[in-house]
Amino acid sequence: MPEGPSIVILKEEVRQFTGMKIIAMEGNSKIDKNRFVNLTVTDFKSWGKHFLICFEDLTIRIHLMMFGSYEINEQKDRPARLSLKFENGEINFYSCSVKIIEEAIDQVYDFSSDVMSDAWDPGKAKKKLKASSADLICDALLNQEIFSGVGNIIKNEVLYRIRIHPESTIGKIPARKITSLVNEARKYSFACLCKESLPEM
Repeated sequence: MPEGPSIVILKEEVRQFTGMKIIAMEGNSKIDKNRFVNLTVTDFKSWGKHFLICFEDLTIRIHLMMFGSYEINEQKDRPARLSLKFENGEINFYSCSVKIIEEAIDQVYDFSSDVMSDAWDPGKAKKKLKASSADLICDALLNQEIFSGVGNIIKNEVLYRIRIHPESTIGKIPARKITSLVNEARKYSFACLCKESLPEM
């Protein structure tokens, strides 16, 4: 399953379509695709594992789930779940969840919980962990309301790097270790981003 860094890379790869009008929308998703024809993309955002295609009054949420993928200006040899056509190219999504969000995006998502976001708030993450003192730290790291964007790969590496057993109860972990964990969750996520951004040799 793609984690936060992968979705940030996707967001950067489609920047060319910001401000562009959709001239056609296709695919086997059940959303009303005609609703988006002639609408202009105002922005692309990411929140954890969610990729957000923003318009003036609504947003399309893409979740790639376990086996989802995408192609930019190319197509796979199978039907797309959602295909967005622009004058300067296209984006095709496969094997993913597609949902329309009617509310203002800032009312739906707390970007301060996204480890990849400029709005990330480590203090708020520590408060949430303190309030979940009976939970296992392995479960807390996968809680998207605390560490949005962290998945199993990042979780495992963070716990290994700061030497915390996955089945440790949060309330029994020293405060300095909690601070290290919160900081490492963001640090390693950006390390993954840099690694994934490197061109293939």
